[in-house]
Amino acid sequence: MKNKPPYAIDSVDHALHLATLLQQEGPLGVSEAAARLGVSRSTAHRLLAMLVYRDFAERGPDRRYRAGPVLRPADPVGAPVALLRQAAMPHLQALVARVRETVNLQVLAGAEVRFAASVECDQILRVGDRAGRVLPAHLASGGKALLAALPPGELTRRYAGTDVNLTRLRRELGLIRKRGFAINDQLTETGLTAVGVAIPWPAGDEPAAALSLALPSARFDHDLLPTWVGALSATATAIAHDLAAGSA
Repeated sequence: MKNKPPYAIDSVDHALHLATLLQQEGPLGVSEAAARLGVSRSTAHRLLAMLVYRDFAERGPDRRYRAGPVLRPADPVGAPVALLRQAAMPHLQALVARVRETVNLQVLAGAEVRFAASVECDQILRVGDRAGRVLPAHLASGGKALLAALPPGELTRRYAGTDVNLTRLRRELGLIRKRGFAINDQLTETGLTAVGVAIPWPAGDEPAAALSLALPSARFDHDLLPTWVGALSATATAIAHDLAAGSA
């Protein structure tokens, strides 16, 4: 039998309870959530907003909230995430110090890309921490860089039965393979632009992880793109080297 901890944090308890309700009972409006939790509408709205931010919930066009990607059955991730994160973090921090923009580590899971780690830059106007977020792989820069390394049949398998235009996607992925990087220009979030490269996988298989540099679109400069891509590629190679050394 579980007893409530003596020093329970009510806000955490409410958020976890709300996430459970969304997963097990289906969509809720703000008023319904408030009634179920016994809190005010404003408190329920703040809790739901935080769940949406962390992908535990999604707000539909009917203004009701549903379980988000984190609460849905997850596609398996090919990369050993804990090992990858441990090897990558010092390199991510060094990269942020060099480029002064936020950097993310992403892994491919089915047709989605998951943010395994995020290091924010110190600029006042910056892209925030995305750790734990989930995005469609064909829209995110890191996701596109990873999809570009997949065999044609594997790409078809992942997108069978979806509304993604595979002809157009294959054309874009071909260009990404040629130039070695991908760009997400406000496809996942207005005002955000990201540049992504795949991390070479030590075993020689298709890459299962990627790096992305994310910045406010107002600060994106095509003249700086070669510098950013060079820094990302060098960091990806360094991470791959450490992974290979760790598995030797």
